[in-house]
Amino acid sequence: MHNPRHAYVPPPRDGVGASCVVLPSHGVGSMLDFLAQRLQVVSRTEWLRRLQAGDVVDERGQTVQPDRPFESGLRVYYYRSLDDEPALPFTETVLYQDEHLVVADKPHFMPVTPSGRYLHETLLVRLKHRLGLPELSPLHRIDRDTAGLVLLSVQQHTRGAYQALFRDRQITKHYDAIAPWRADIGFPREHASRLEESAQFFRMQEVPGEPNSLTRIEVLEVAEPWARYRLSPVTGKRHQLRVHMAALGLPLRNDPFYPVVNDPPEGDYSHPLQLLARSLEFCDPVTGGMRRFETAQSLPLG
Repeated sequence: MHNPRHAYVPPPRDGVGASCVVLPSHGVGSMLDFLAQRLQVVSRTEWLRRLQAGDVVDERGQTVQPDRPFESGLRVYYYRSLDDEPALPFTETVLYQDEHLVVADKPHFMPVTPSGRYLHETLLVRLKHRLGLPELSPLHRIDRDTAGLVLLSVQQHTRGAYQALFRDRQITKHYDAIAPWRADIGFPREHASRLEESAQFFRMQEVPGEPNSLTRIEVLEVAEPWARYRLSPVTGKRHQLRVHMAALGLPLRNDPFYPVVNDPPEGDYSHPLQLLARSLEFCDPVTGGMRRFETAQSLPLG
């Protein structure tokens, strides 16, 4: 019987943590058969190559051979890889680091965590590799299209205390955004609505019902036909700021998803979304001191 508390977990490789799959209670055939059927995004030929190279290990730290019989309940670890990952011509900046936190200033177009076509070219993997912090984990997310501040936890021991800040809404977040100016809309204002996934899974939409999202909006500067807005999300729904502004008839400049999908071709970085995670402020639950961080980036209004 396996004891997951004391199971072996392989270390990160080039900043990439090992992925895990748990074998179900019923199965037949070899480990190669199982992996090729369960994880078909990787071809059977590639699984055979990885197994023969010793790149797949079990929870006991033993390499998994292709012809090893299926073993119910076993945890198996492997490293995800991408053959055609796009190289991003940008770099992140570390604004602050101590034994508990890392504050990064993320460029536009860089995902925070691995997903889809991106693995090594993500903020988390880059920072793990660059800083040598295998337990590094983001405490919140911002979109790939959004630039600005990301707060990351250095060690698992104190992570829960910082996660509670976001869960309990004890952290103040401000964003800058460039969007059309409309003199007929009064500011400052609050926008509350119910957000749910649309038929296009990558987009959110407002639907009737009890609101589950709230954004405070104020105008900082006007240079018609554009204005600079300060967006302060009270809740943290996916694409919340983008959807709320589009719902007001103020879609963010260069937004590829709202109000309509207009995604640029691969490698076109000429029109970044004009949304910037400007600042984070909170009382540190570990040290007790007040923390405030601000991005070094800015959005041109003209």
